[in-house]
Amino acid sequence: MRRTLSFIIGATIGSLIGATVALLFAPTPGSELRAQIGSRAQSFAADIRQAANTKRIELQERLETLRTPKA
Repeated sequence: MRRTLSFIIGATIGSLIGATVALLFAPTPGSELRAQIGSRAQSFAADIRQAANTKRIELQERLETLRTPKA
């Protein structure tokens, strides 16, 4: 679990850094670049919220399974 979380965090940080560098060196006007950054940031935030909700539901189901007395 700890390795998986570390990998996910590392991959996320690496992709953010890579995307930032790519956007900074892209030959687009500033207004278009700001619009692209805003759009991608919103998309990224939505993806994170969805992943967090999915994990929350999974953990709640697991907790309920553990709380259910075994016959």
